[in-house]
Amino acid sequence: MSVLFVSDLHLAPDNPGPLQSFIDLLHGRARAADRLFILGDLFELWIGDDYVDPAFEPLLDALQDCTRSGTPVLFMHGNRDFLIGEHFLQRSGCSRLDDPTLVELYGRRVLLMHGDLLCTDDVDYQRLRRQLRDPAWQQAVLQKPVAERLALARRARAASDRATRDKPQAIMDVNPDAVTAALRDSGADLLIHGHTHRPATHRLQVDGRAVQRIVLGDWYQAGSLLALDADGTETIPLP
Repeated sequence: MSVLFVSDLHLAPDNPGPLQSFIDLLHGRARAADRLFILGDLFELWIGDDYVDPAFEPLLDALQDCTRSGTPVLFMHGNRDFLIGEHFLQRSGCSRLDDPTLVELYGRRVLLMHGDLLCTDDVDYQRLRRQLRDPAWQQAVLQKPVAERLALARRARAASDRATRDKPQAIMDVNPDAVTAALRDSGADLLIHGHTHRPATHRLQVDGRAVQRIVLGDWYQAGSLLALDADGTETIPLP
């Protein structure tokens, strides 16, 4: 048995490959897992639980079937799907996961994050993140008509793409001091996160302790998942 982790799937109706790959995972390997953690950005865009693109209905069914089969699916908000609410969780069978969350798995203290909180050098993004996570702002947005929200989300996505192209890559990556602080404060020996789209395993020293930081890959080109069991970790590529 193992625990599985995915992040940054960025599922979209006009990109059926990753969507089908994740559905296949939910019908297959995930059912033999102890738990499945989704660490943010499951969707490319999510404008509220009151609008579900028909292409996503099979996914919601597959999530619910997976949880009913006995595998808990735990979902953490990312920077694309922060408007996912209670209706989605009930419909899919997923449980909400706070960012960050500390869990104990196979005798290891594991800190789980989406990853954007670690990108402290990107001051503009951190300011925007606080706005997007503000309950009053979210409620105001959710009261707008669906068509207006879709247009707003697409404009925001385009603006974000432009801003990303203009920023140095180092600013958009994690800050080493933020990583150290997160591992020190939590006492974790393993940090797992996504967001940066820079999959890798980093070995660090924090106050004399040997620790690891594993960055999950995105699913824009090809899917992957991380499996953790009593013997360690393995990154598994998907079709």
